[in-house]
Amino acid sequence: MKVGFIGLGIMGRPMAKNLLKEGVEVVCADLNKEAVADVVASGAAEADYARIGETCEVIITMVPSGDIVKSILFDEGGVASTVKEGSLICDMSSVTPVESQYCYKKLKEKGVGFVDAPVSGGEPGAIAGSLAIMCGGDKEDFDRMKPYFDILGNSALLIGPSGSGSTAKLANQMIVNNTIAVVSEAFVFATKAGADPEKVYQAIRGGLAGSAVLDAKIPMILDRNFKPGGPIRINHKDIKNCVNTAHSIDVPIPYTAQLYEIMQYLKVHDCMNKDHGGIALYFEALADCEIKSPEA
Repeated sequence: MKVGFIGLGIMGRPMAKNLLKEGVEVVCADLNKEAVADVVASGAAEADYARIGETCEVIITMVPSGDIVKSILFDEGGVASTVKEGSLICDMSSVTPVESQYCYKKLKEKGVGFVDAPVSGGEPGAIAGSLAIMCGGDKEDFDRMKPYFDILGNSALLIGPSGSGSTAKLANQMIVNNTIAVVSEAFVFATKAGADPEKVYQAIRGGLAGSAVLDAKIPMILDRNFKPGGPIRINHKDIKNCVNTAHSIDVPIPYTAQLYEIMQYLKVHDCMNKDHGGIALYFEALADCEIKSPEA
C-alpha cells in the first residue's frame, strides 16, 4: 500500500524516513525541494497533492498550521480533489480541535476517513521513532493507522472523537511550555543568587521537581544550545491556539496567557527560530543574568 506523506520539515522528514526504513512505500511532497530530494534519495517517490490523493490509500500530513492543512486538502488541485472513497487521511500537525473537526466532516462527505494525530517528542522523538501520538477520530480509522503509528512512535492512543487528539496536544503544549518557563525562572533565580546551576540541576533532578522537560532543556540551556528541536515559532502558534480555544469555551488560562506574552517578547527579539528552551532568554533578560556555571 502506498502512503502519501506531505510535510517534510523538522519532524516530517525523519518520520517519512522511518516509514521507508520499515518497508513502507512512501510518496512525498513538500515546498522545500531539498527536503523532498533527501527523502526521495532514501527511497520515496515524489508527487503533487492531487497525484498523492489519486494513488495513495493512506495520506499523512505534517505541516505548520491548520490553514496549511486545509489548503493542502481542499484547495484547487488539493488531495481531496482526487482522493478515492475509502481512503484515509491522518493529520499529525498541531492544529485546533475546530480545524480537525472541519477536515473530518468535509472528508466524511466524500466517504474518506480522517484522524487527527498530533505528536509530542520533538525532533529527537521523530528521529528515534519514539513519539507520543494523541488521536481523535473513528476507531476503525485509528486501527487502520495503528501499524504506521507503531513505526513512528512508542505510544498511540485513541482519546475520543474527531478533535480529541488536537485537544490533547494543546494541553500537552500548555504543560511543556509553561514548565520550560518556570524552570527558566527558577534557574535564573538560582544563578543570580550565587548557586552553580549545573549543581542545582543535579541536586533536584531526582526529586519531585525532576521532569522530562528539566532533563531535556537545562543541559541545552547550560550549553547555550538553542538549535531547534521544537522551535519557538511553532510553540508560539500552538500557545496562541491554546488561548483562542480556551476563550471560545470560557476556560480562563492565566498562566498560558502570560506565556503567550512571553513568546511575543521573544518574537520581537528575533528568537522565533530558536528551540523553545530559548524561553529562558526572556527570564535572563529580566534579571540581567545568564544561566551558566561560575567557571564557564
